[in-house]
Amino acid sequence: MKRFVVSLMAMMGVLTMTAQSNVYDFTVKDDAGKDVSLTEYKGKVLLIVNTATRCGFTPQYKDLEPLYQKYHAQGFEILDFPCNQFGQQAPGTIQEIHQFCTANFDIHFPQFDKIDVNGENAHPLYTWLKAQAGGGDIKWNFTKFLIGRDGKVIKRYESRDQVTTIEADMQMEVNPVLSNIMARRSIRKYLNEPVEHEKLEIIMKCGINAPSGMNRQPWIVRVVEDQKLIADVNEAAGRSLFYDAPALICVCTSANGGGELDAGLLGENMMLSAQSMGLGTCCLQGPVRFLLSNEKCKFFLDRLDIPTDYKLNYILAIGYPDEQPEAKPRDASKVKYIK
Repeated sequence: MKRFVVSLMAMMGVLTMTAQSNVYDFTVKDDAGKDVSLTEYKGKVLLIVNTATRCGFTPQYKDLEPLYQKYHAQGFEILDFPCNQFGQQAPGTIQEIHQFCTANFDIHFPQFDKIDVNGENAHPLYTWLKAQAGGGDIKWNFTKFLIGRDGKVIKRYESRDQVTTIEADMQMEVNPVLSNIMARRSIRKYLNEPVEHEKLEIIMKCGINAPSGMNRQPWIVRVVEDQKLIADVNEAAGRSLFYDAPALICVCTSANGGGELDAGLLGENMMLSAQSMGLGTCCLQGPVRFLLSNEKCKFFLDRLDIPTDYKLNYILAIGYPDEQPEAKPRDASKVKYIK
């Protein structure tokens, strides 16, 4: 019976962790013993650290505080959780710990009440962090977890990982341009909601300001907002060509070839600007081949009014996302630095 109860409790713990989708689902106690919901940090980049004041790694506070000061204004927070589980190196009350850290390292980031990070009394936050990042139990003081603006774990760092090695990963989240690039995904499910014309105008302005060799701008663009036209061509095709996106951006290049590089730069600018405004995109060429070869869809091309010296190159489906796909792996080994 006892074994059954233990197993049931373990199962319930797993289910509880599964139910937690991001860091904002947790509540912790501050240095005054008051409950603090981590929703207070929603939309910020977090570095969560289990610390100790009598550890060989305690001087890392000297690196953490400058990091905090450098990026705090950009939405970066360090959440400090003292833990006495490793060599009893965090003795004393949280008030004594805070006084020590203020006096010796002049820290300004928030410190929370002491917690356990391993074992049966581990705080649920740390049980979740370990499950999300992998690596098993916390091995020692000053293990760190980087949390993105979406409240999800990006990476775990062990005690010996220097703060300087964390900064590059952190900048991908703190810097709005870099985080926008890293957050962009190809969207294949859209809400049944039109895209505001004003947003499409902004996207086009960003697009046409992309680099262009000798400023030739060897492309033309057609923005399709007519949802009936999109529905009609889908019906003629017998399927949804554009993942039911409510708007399309059709990019054309020279019928004789050339201009593809400039058109690609144009498209990247448009996709990133759309991402920054909460819109999703998907770059499509398969439907272009279908449209060009299917007589039933000629009416769609006619409506685009493409000059004879241009050809349809690609189409961007655009709309409000109805999915949040995970990033697909990228092969960093294909990059070689010549020094």
